[in-house]
Amino acid sequence: MNRVTIFQTTPRIIMGVGASSQIADEVRRLSAKNVMIITDPGLVKAGICDRFREILINAGCAVNSFDGVEPDPPFETASQAAKEVADAGADLIVGIGGGSSLDIAKVASILVTNKGPVSSYFGVDTVPTPGLKTILVPTTAGTGSEVTPIAILSDHHEKLKKGIVSPYLFPSAAILDPELTIGLPPSVTAATGMDALIHAVEAFTSKNANAFTDMLAQEAMKLITRHIRTAFANGSNIEARSKMLEGSLLAGMAFANAGVTAVHAFAYPIGAEFHIPHGVANSIMLAPVMEFNMLGNLTKFAQMATIFGEITHNLSDRASAHTAVQSLRNLADDLNIPKSLRGFGVKAEHVSSLADGVMKVTRLLANNPRDLRLEDAEEIYRSVL
Repeated sequence: MNRVTIFQTTPRIIMGVGASSQIADEVRRLSAKNVMIITDPGLVKAGICDRFREILINAGCAVNSFDGVEPDPPFETASQAAKEVADAGADLIVGIGGGSSLDIAKVASILVTNKGPVSSYFGVDTVPTPGLKTILVPTTAGTGSEVTPIAILSDHHEKLKKGIVSPYLFPSAAILDPELTIGLPPSVTAATGMDALIHAVEAFTSKNANAFTDMLAQEAMKLITRHIRTAFANGSNIEARSKMLEGSLLAGMAFANAGVTAVHAFAYPIGAEFHIPHGVANSIMLAPVMEFNMLGNLTKFAQMATIFGEITHNLSDRASAHTAVQSLRNLADDLNIPKSLRGFGVKAEHVSSLADGVMKVTRLLANNPRDLRLEDAEEIYRSVL
Protein backbone atom coordinates (compact mmCIF):
# COMPACT_ATOMS: atom_id res chain seq x y z
CA MET A 1 0.00 0.00 0.00
CA ASN A 2 1.36 3.42 -0.93
CA ARG A 3 2.12 5.67 2.03
CA VAL A 4 4.17 8.71 2.86
CA THR A 5 7.38 8.02 4.77
CA ILE A 6 9.88 10.32 6.47
CA PHE A 7 13.55 9.55 7.00
CA GLN A 8 15.65 11.45 9.55
CA THR A 9 19.12 10.89 10.94
CA THR A 10 22.07 12.69 12.49
CA PRO A 11 23.26 15.34 10.00
CA ARG A 12 27.00 14.73 10.42
CA ILE A 13 28.77 11.43 11.15
CA ILE A 14 32.53 11.11 11.52
CA MET A 15 33.63 7.48 11.53
CA GLY A 16 36.84 5.49 11.39
CA VAL A 17 39.86 4.40 13.36
CA GLY A 18 41.14 7.46 15.24
CA ALA A 19 38.02 9.53 14.51
CA SER A 20 37.82 10.66 18.14
CA SER A 21 40.82 12.94 17.49
CA GLN A 22 38.45 15.09 15.40
CA ILE A 23 36.45 16.23 18.45
CA ALA A 24 38.10 19.67 18.62
CA ASP A 25 37.36 20.34 14.94
CA GLU A 26 33.70 19.47 15.50
CA VAL A 27 33.47 21.71 18.57
CA ARG A 28 34.99 24.60 16.60
CA ARG A 29 32.57 23.99 13.74
CA LEU A 30 29.72 24.45 16.22
CA SER A 31 31.31 27.64 17.61
CA ALA A 32 31.30 26.25 21.15
CA LYS A 33 33.65 27.38 23.91
CA ASN A 34 32.22 25.86 27.10
CA VAL A 35 31.81 22.08 26.95
CA MET A 36 30.12 19.70 29.39
CA ILE A 37 31.15 16.05 29.05
CA ILE A 38 28.47 13.58 30.16
CA THR A 39 29.70 10.06 30.82
CA ASP A 40 29.91 7.23 33.36
CA PRO A 41 32.41 6.43 36.12
CA GLY A 42 33.88 3.47 34.24
CA LEU A 43 35.03 5.59 31.32
CA VAL A 44 36.49 8.14 33.67
CA LYS A 45 38.44 5.38 35.40
CA ALA A 46 39.60 4.02 32.04
CA GLY A 47 41.06 7.41 31.14
CA ILE A 48 38.95 7.82 28.01
CA CYS A 49 37.35 11.05 29.21
CA ASP A 50 40.74 12.53 30.12
CA ARG A 51 41.77 12.01 26.51
CA PHE A 52 38.83 14.09 25.27
CA ARG A 53 39.26 16.67 28.02
CA GLU A 54 42.91 17.22 27.06
CA ILE A 55 42.08 17.67 23.38
CA LEU A 56 39.34 20.18 24.16
CA ILE A 57 41.38 22.17 26.68
CA ASN A 58 44.26 22.39 24.19
CA ALA A 59 41.71 23.73 21.70
CA GLY A 60 40.89 26.57 24.09
CA CYS A 61 37.63 25.22 25.52
CA ALA A 62 36.45 25.36 29.11
CA VAL A 63 35.57 21.78 30.07
CA ASN A 64 33.41 20.43 32.88
CA SER A 65 32.07 16.93 33.32
CA PHE A 66 29.14 15.01 34.77
CA ASP A 67 30.08 11.37 35.36
CA GLY A 68 27.07 10.19 37.34
CA VAL A 69 25.43 8.08 34.64
CA GLU A 70 24.52 4.56 35.73
CA PRO A 71 23.05 1.67 33.71
CA ASP A 72 19.33 2.10 32.96
CA PRO A 73 19.42 5.63 34.38
CA PRO A 74 16.33 7.04 36.09
CA PHE A 75 14.92 10.35 34.95
CA GLU A 76 16.33 11.98 38.09
CA THR A 77 19.82 11.46 36.64
CA ALA A 78 18.87 13.46 33.57
CA SER A 79 17.57 16.26 35.78
CA GLN A 80 20.80 16.37 37.78
CA ALA A 81 22.91 16.36 34.64
CA ALA A 82 20.86 19.22 33.19
CA LYS A 83 21.32 21.23 36.39
CA GLU A 84 25.08 20.83 36.21
CA VAL A 85 25.08 21.79 32.53
CA ALA A 86 23.12 24.94 33.31
CA ASP A 87 25.24 25.81 36.36
CA ALA A 88 28.40 25.52 34.25
CA GLY A 89 26.96 27.75 31.54
CA ALA A 90 27.87 25.16 28.92
CA ASP A 91 27.07 25.87 25.28
CA LEU A 92 27.70 22.30 24.08
CA ILE A 93 27.29 18.81 25.51
CA VAL A 94 29.60 15.95 24.55
CA GLY A 95 28.10 12.57 25.47
CA ILE A 96 30.64 9.75 25.71
CA GLY A 97 29.77 6.14 26.49
CA GLY A 98 27.12 3.52 25.96
CA GLY A 99 23.46 4.19 25.36
CA SER A 100 22.81 5.35 28.92
CA SER A 101 25.35 8.18 28.74
CA LEU A 102 24.25 9.20 25.25
CA ASP A 103 20.59 9.25 26.27
CA ILE A 104 21.31 11.32 29.39
CA ALA A 105 23.28 13.79 27.24
CA LYS A 106 20.35 14.08 24.84
CA VAL A 107 17.76 14.58 27.57
CA ALA A 108 19.93 17.04 29.50
CA SER A 109 20.26 19.13 26.34
CA ILE A 110 16.50 19.65 26.05
CA LEU A 111 15.93 20.13 29.79
CA VAL A 112 18.30 23.10 29.80
CA THR A 113 16.24 24.96 27.18
CA ASN A 114 12.71 23.78 28.02
CA LYS A 115 10.73 24.35 31.21
CA GLY A 116 9.09 21.57 33.16
CA PRO A 117 10.09 18.19 34.61
CA VAL A 118 11.40 15.27 32.57
CA SER A 119 8.06 13.51 32.94
CA SER A 120 6.33 16.17 30.86
CA TYR A 121 8.30 15.08 27.78
CA PHE A 122 7.69 11.32 27.75
CA GLY A 123 5.98 10.35 24.51
CA VAL A 124 6.26 11.50 20.91
CA ASP A 125 6.89 15.11 19.81
CA THR A 126 6.31 16.63 23.24
CA VAL A 127 9.48 18.77 23.34
CA PRO A 128 8.64 22.39 22.43
CA THR A 129 12.05 23.82 21.47
CA PRO A 130 15.53 22.61 20.48
CA GLY A 131 18.07 21.81 23.16
CA LEU A 132 21.74 22.65 23.45
CA LYS A 133 23.93 21.36 20.66
CA THR A 134 25.35 17.90 21.30
CA ILE A 135 28.11 15.68 19.97
CA LEU A 136 27.72 11.98 20.77
CA VAL A 137 30.59 9.52 20.95
CA PRO A 138 29.53 5.86 21.42
CA THR A 139 31.95 3.49 23.14
CA THR A 140 29.83 0.38 22.52
CA ALA A 141 28.52 -1.11 19.28
CA GLY A 142 24.99 -1.45 20.54
CA THR A 143 22.32 1.16 21.04
CA GLY A 144 22.74 3.34 17.97
CA SER A 145 21.62 6.24 20.17
CA GLU A 146 23.96 8.56 18.26
CA VAL A 147 21.61 8.42 15.26
CA THR A 148 18.19 8.22 16.90
CA PRO A 149 15.69 10.86 18.10
CA ILE A 150 14.92 8.65 21.09
CA ALA A 151 16.04 8.56 24.72
CA ILE A 152 15.00 5.85 27.18
CA LEU A 153 14.85 6.48 30.93
CA SER A 154 13.79 4.28 33.83
CA ASP A 155 10.82 5.20 36.00
CA HIS A 156 11.63 3.29 39.18
CA HIS A 157 8.34 4.37 40.73
CA GLU A 158 6.27 2.63 38.04
CA LYS A 159 8.95 -0.01 37.32
CA LEU A 160 8.89 0.85 33.63
CA LYS A 161 11.19 2.29 31.02
CA LYS A 162 9.80 5.30 29.21
CA GLY A 163 10.83 7.04 26.02
CA ILE A 164 11.15 10.60 24.83
CA VAL A 165 10.90 10.82 21.04
CA SER A 166 11.71 14.14 19.38
CA PRO A 167 13.78 15.30 16.40
CA TYR A 168 15.41 17.72 18.85
CA LEU A 169 17.23 14.72 20.35
CA PHE A 170 19.33 14.19 17.23
CA PRO A 171 22.89 15.36 17.94
CA SER A 172 24.65 17.93 15.80
CA ALA A 173 27.33 15.32 15.11
CA ALA A 174 28.31 11.77 15.98
CA ILE A 175 31.88 10.51 16.21
CA LEU A 176 32.39 6.77 15.89
CA ASP A 177 35.86 5.46 16.63
CA PRO A 178 36.23 1.66 16.85
CA GLU A 179 39.38 2.10 18.96
CA LEU A 180 37.12 3.22 21.82
CA THR A 181 35.41 -0.20 21.81
CA ILE A 182 38.62 -2.26 22.05
CA GLY A 183 38.49 -2.48 25.85
CA LEU A 184 34.96 -3.81 26.08
CA PRO A 185 34.71 -7.09 28.02
CA PRO A 186 33.35 -10.06 26.02
CA SER A 187 30.07 -10.06 27.97
CA VAL A 188 29.45 -6.40 27.14
CA THR A 189 30.45 -6.95 23.51
CA ALA A 190 27.91 -9.78 23.34
CA ALA A 191 25.03 -7.96 25.03
CA THR A 192 25.45 -4.67 23.18
CA GLY A 193 26.08 -6.42 19.87
CA MET A 194 22.91 -8.48 20.24
CA ASP A 195 21.02 -5.29 21.06
CA ALA A 196 22.21 -3.77 17.78
CA LEU A 197 21.26 -6.91 15.87
CA ILE A 198 17.80 -6.89 17.42
CA HIS A 199 17.36 -3.25 16.37
CA ALA A 200 17.95 -4.36 12.79
CA VAL A 201 15.69 -7.42 13.06
CA GLU A 202 12.84 -5.38 14.51
CA ALA A 203 13.24 -2.49 12.07
CA PHE A 204 13.16 -4.99 9.18
CA THR A 205 9.94 -6.62 10.42
CA SER A 206 8.21 -3.48 11.69
CA LYS A 207 4.91 -2.43 10.17
CA ASN A 208 6.57 0.92 9.43
CA ALA A 209 9.50 -0.52 7.49
CA ASN A 210 10.17 0.90 4.04
CA ALA A 211 12.66 0.29 1.25
CA PHE A 212 15.26 2.61 2.79
CA THR A 213 15.07 1.17 6.31
CA ASP A 214 15.05 -2.36 4.87
CA MET A 215 18.30 -1.64 3.04
CA LEU A 216 19.93 -0.34 6.23
CA ALA A 217 18.56 -3.15 8.40
CA GLN A 218 19.67 -5.89 6.01
CA GLU A 219 23.22 -4.54 5.80
CA ALA A 220 23.31 -4.16 9.59
CA MET A 221 22.23 -7.78 10.07
CA LYS A 222 24.89 -8.99 7.64
CA LEU A 223 27.66 -6.99 9.30
CA ILE A 224 26.75 -7.94 12.86
CA THR A 225 26.12 -11.67 12.33
CA ARG A 226 29.38 -11.99 10.40
CA HIS A 227 31.59 -10.13 12.89
CA ILE A 228 30.08 -10.36 16.38
CA ARG A 229 31.61 -13.75 17.17
CA THR A 230 35.10 -12.46 16.29
CA ALA A 231 34.62 -9.28 18.32
CA PHE A 232 33.46 -11.41 21.24
CA ALA A 233 36.28 -13.96 21.04
CA ASN A 234 39.08 -11.59 20.01
CA GLY A 235 38.24 -8.13 21.26
CA SER A 236 41.42 -6.55 19.90
CA ASN A 237 40.46 -7.33 16.30
CA ILE A 238 40.03 -3.82 14.94
CA GLU A 239 38.30 -4.95 11.73
CA ALA A 240 35.63 -6.82 13.68
CA ARG A 241 35.21 -3.86 16.03
CA SER A 242 34.88 -1.50 13.06
CA LYS A 243 32.28 -3.65 11.34
CA MET A 244 30.30 -3.99 14.57
CA LEU A 245 30.26 -0.22 15.07
CA GLU A 246 29.15 0.25 11.46
CA GLY A 247 26.42 -2.36 11.90
CA SER A 248 25.19 -0.71 15.08
CA LEU A 249 25.09 2.65 13.30
CA LEU A 250 23.07 1.32 10.36
CA ALA A 251 20.70 -0.53 12.70
CA GLY A 252 20.20 2.69 14.63
CA MET A 253 19.32 4.57 11.47
CA ALA A 254 16.88 1.83 10.51
CA PHE A 255 14.99 1.57 13.78
CA ALA A 256 15.00 5.34 14.33
CA ASN A 257 12.70 5.52 11.31
CA ALA A 258 10.91 2.16 11.20
CA GLY A 259 10.66 1.64 14.97
CA VAL A 260 11.35 -1.40 17.10
CA THR A 261 8.65 -3.88 18.04
CA ALA A 262 7.61 -6.31 20.77
CA VAL A 263 11.06 -7.63 21.73
CA HIS A 264 11.85 -4.24 23.23
CA ALA A 265 8.37 -3.98 24.72
CA PHE A 266 9.08 -7.23 26.62
CA ALA A 267 12.57 -6.11 27.62
CA TYR A 268 11.48 -2.82 29.20
CA PRO A 269 9.50 -4.18 32.20
CA ILE A 270 12.08 -6.82 33.13
CA GLY A 271 14.90 -4.34 32.70
CA ALA A 272 13.24 -1.72 34.89
CA GLU A 273 12.11 -4.08 37.66
CA PHE A 274 14.89 -6.68 37.74
CA HIS A 275 17.77 -4.55 36.38
CA ILE A 276 18.63 -7.03 33.66
CA PRO A 277 21.12 -5.41 31.23
CA HIS A 278 19.18 -4.15 28.22
CA GLY A 279 21.00 -6.24 25.62
CA VAL A 280 20.61 -9.38 27.72
CA ALA A 281 16.91 -8.73 28.32
CA ASN A 282 16.36 -8.25 24.60
CA SER A 283 18.34 -11.37 23.74
CA ILE A 284 16.38 -13.58 26.14
CA MET A 285 13.08 -12.35 24.68
CA LEU A 286 14.19 -12.45 21.04
CA ALA A 287 13.50 -16.05 19.98
CA PRO A 288 10.06 -16.49 21.59
CA VAL A 289 8.85 -13.12 20.30
CA MET A 290 10.15 -13.91 16.81
CA GLU A 291 8.34 -17.27 16.86
CA PHE A 292 5.15 -15.46 17.81
CA ASN A 293 5.62 -12.66 15.26
CA MET A 294 6.67 -14.64 12.20
CA LEU A 295 3.10 -15.38 11.09
CA GLY A 296 2.62 -11.63 10.69
CA ASN A 297 5.17 -11.51 7.85
CA LEU A 298 6.52 -14.93 6.91
CA THR A 299 8.27 -13.59 3.82
CA LYS A 300 10.53 -11.24 5.75
CA PHE A 301 11.21 -13.68 8.57
CA ALA A 302 12.20 -16.24 5.90
CA GLN A 303 14.49 -13.72 4.20
CA MET A 304 16.39 -13.23 7.43
CA ALA A 305 17.60 -16.83 7.39
CA THR A 306 19.45 -16.14 4.15
CA ILE A 307 20.79 -12.84 5.51
CA PHE A 308 22.17 -14.77 8.50
CA GLY A 309 24.02 -17.11 6.13
CA GLU A 310 21.77 -20.13 6.61
CA ILE A 311 21.06 -22.62 3.80
CA THR A 312 17.38 -22.37 2.84
CA HIS A 313 17.20 -24.16 -0.52
CA ASN A 314 13.89 -26.01 -0.96
CA LEU A 315 12.58 -24.73 2.38
CA SER A 316 9.16 -23.16 2.70
CA ASP A 317 8.88 -19.65 4.06
CA ARG A 318 7.67 -21.07 7.36
CA ALA A 319 10.60 -23.48 7.63
CA SER A 320 13.03 -20.72 6.64
CA ALA A 321 11.54 -18.43 9.30
CA HIS A 322 12.12 -21.11 11.92
CA THR A 323 15.68 -21.47 10.61
CA ALA A 324 16.22 -17.74 11.20
CA VAL A 325 15.03 -18.07 14.78
CA GLN A 326 17.29 -21.08 15.41
CA SER A 327 20.21 -19.22 13.86
CA LEU A 328 19.83 -16.45 16.44
CA ARG A 329 19.47 -19.01 19.23
CA ASN A 330 22.78 -20.54 18.13
CA LEU A 331 24.38 -17.10 18.05
CA ALA A 332 23.21 -16.30 21.58
CA ASP A 333 24.61 -19.66 22.74
CA ASP A 334 28.00 -18.89 21.16
CA LEU A 335 28.03 -15.54 22.98
CA ASN A 336 27.13 -17.09 26.35
CA ILE A 337 23.93 -15.04 26.61
CA PRO A 338 21.60 -16.36 29.36
CA LYS A 339 18.53 -18.21 28.09
CA SER A 340 16.24 -17.80 31.07
CA LEU A 341 14.83 -15.03 33.24
CA ARG A 342 14.83 -17.25 36.31
CA GLY A 343 18.48 -16.56 37.03
CA PHE A 344 17.59 -12.89 37.44
CA GLY A 345 14.94 -13.55 40.06
CA VAL A 346 11.91 -13.55 37.76
CA LYS A 347 9.30 -16.06 38.94
CA ALA A 348 5.91 -17.26 37.75
CA GLU A 349 4.13 -14.93 40.16
CA HIS A 350 5.71 -11.95 38.39
CA VAL A 351 4.35 -12.83 34.95
CA SER A 352 1.00 -11.10 35.28
CA SER A 353 2.39 -7.70 36.27
CA LEU A 354 5.20 -7.93 33.71
CA ALA A 355 2.71 -8.71 30.95
CA ASP A 356 0.65 -5.72 32.04
CA GLY A 357 3.81 -3.65 31.63
CA VAL A 358 4.32 -4.93 28.09
CA MET A 359 0.81 -3.90 27.08
CA LYS A 360 1.53 -0.34 28.25
CA VAL A 361 4.33 0.04 25.70
CA THR A 362 1.83 0.97 23.00
CA ARG A 363 4.37 3.06 21.05
CA LEU A 364 6.28 -0.12 20.18
CA LEU A 365 3.40 -2.56 19.96
CA ALA A 366 1.90 -0.36 17.24
CA ASN A 367 4.88 -1.38 15.05
CA ASN A 368 4.64 -5.10 15.79
CA PRO A 369 3.93 -7.32 12.76
CA ARG A 370 1.38 -9.35 14.74
CA ASP A 371 -1.27 -8.14 17.16
CA LEU A 372 -0.37 -9.03 20.74
CA ARG A 373 -2.89 -9.79 23.49
CA LEU A 374 -2.31 -9.83 27.23
CA GLU A 375 -2.56 -13.62 27.33
CA ASP A 376 0.05 -13.85 24.54
CA ALA A 377 2.42 -11.69 26.57
CA GLU A 378 1.95 -13.89 29.61
CA GLU A 379 2.64 -17.07 27.63
CA ILE A 380 5.78 -15.60 26.04
CA TYR A 381 7.19 -14.66 29.45
CA ARG A 382 6.40 -18.13 30.82
CA SER A 383 8.33 -19.68 27.93
CA VAL A 384 11.61 -18.17 29.20
CA LEU A 385 11.25 -18.85 32.93
